[in-house]
Amino acid sequence: MRKKRQQALKEIPKLESLKQINLNAAGIDVGETSIWVCVPEDRDEKSVDRFGVFTCDLFAIADWFKTCGVTTVAMESTSIYWVPLYEILENRGFEVFLVNPNDTKNIAGRKTDIEDCQWIQQLHTYGLLRPSFRPAGEFVELRDLVRHRDDLLHHRASHILHMQKNLHLMNLQIDNVISDITGVTGMQILQAIIAGERNPQVLAEYRDPRCKNSKAVIAKSLEGNYKTTYIFQLKQALELYDFYTQQLKTCDEEIEKVYRQLPWQVDACRDTTTQLSGRDDRRHKHHPDFDLQLYLYRLTGVDLTAVDGLGAMVVQGVLAETGVDMSKWPTEKHFASWMCASPNNRVSGGKVLSRRTRKTKNRAYHYLRLGARSLHHSDSALGAYFRRLRARIGAPKATTAAAHKLARIMYRMIKEKKEYVDLGADYYEQKYKEREIAKLVRKAAKFGLKVVPSEQA
Repeated sequence: MRKKRQQALKEIPKLESLKQINLNAAGIDVGETSIWVCVPEDRDEKSVDRFGVFTCDLFAIADWFKTCGVTTVAMESTSIYWVPLYEILENRGFEVFLVNPNDTKNIAGRKTDIEDCQWIQQLHTYGLLRPSFRPAGEFVELRDLVRHRDDLLHHRASHILHMQKNLHLMNLQIDNVISDITGVTGMQILQAIIAGERNPQVLAEYRDPRCKNSKAVIAKSLEGNYKTTYIFQLKQALELYDFYTQQLKTCDEEIEKVYRQLPWQVDACRDTTTQLSGRDDRRHKHHPDFDLQLYLYRLTGVDLTAVDGLGAMVVQGVLAETGVDMSKWPTEKHFASWMCASPNNRVSGGKVLSRRTRKTKNRAYHYLRLGARSLHHSDSALGAYFRRLRARIGAPKATTAAAHKLARIMYRMIKEKKEYVDLGADYYEQKYKEREIAKLVRKAAKFGLKVVPSEQA
């Protein structure tokens, strides 16, 4: 134990005294109605100034920075107020650091906007701030549209709840006998009810042949109180649902335009459909009408959807947040850590206090967790890995571990341009069995014992 401690002490790096690294640094405190800016004291008679938030004021800030010889700027990510100024400064050629407010916490005492911008400028001068990741310019537009699409889906989902509420007020239990009221059967029945049909037997004729329940069961669930007030509310909820559905289609058209403008890793004239995994995610009602899988392949140069758990929608959500330039992260471990999918080891007094992952709102990590949950019924090596962890440590931790593995697989595939080869669940189980037997052999050898396979094995 003492030798290990002495070796650890020898490996401790020497800390150098703080040095001013960014001599041409400026700090910005962005607010809703005003912006406070601080430049080095020797660049102007007034090192701290207040600007407005109009576009002309933002250009004035950039001009002042040029006059003062500023080359790098740090600002806090305050709501969305930083976006216009960030884009203007970036277009003017400044190195802009978008900093997490948790990294720029001021010292205890009185807090003002003037002190905030001075504190940010001082921290940036000594190189104590790290920029938040923002994808390359061409991917920002894709990210905004994908996020907007998610918002439309959430808004549309609320109107599904409104329809279910009014159906239950009328005691129409149709949502208990069909899996989805927005499917083929459900939508036809809802439209017929709004059109004036009240006969349960007639409404049950709209049953799709794929429904599990019979027409008799569906007709029985449609017996209720068709009150005019509830019908009116149901009609408006259905109209709003249809409206958001149309908005989603329009948004998908814009997303497809962006895909056509992004740089492709595969020639656009080349037929690549034979190299894809063959999945057809367009059967899902949330999937866009265009061939998203093909666009993702051309964008990355590899078929990420060949990995179980990485459907086209999951891959789109991750790439919209990260882009395809993996050089921003030195290794796959850095990539997973950026998503907060890696264990956050907290050590004190030589003891590990916690390995719980950090709390995060990273959207890419959210998409990977969605993909990890779908591995439960997957007949693949990843599926076997998820099920084994789920039985041992529970579903939440198993989902985190599977999302971490998916992140590392995506990183390697995109960076090394290597296709994924699934060896199957049986191969994984066999390798797991061999590892466990090897552990038993090593443990038995320590006690002078020997592991002998039984005749049944």
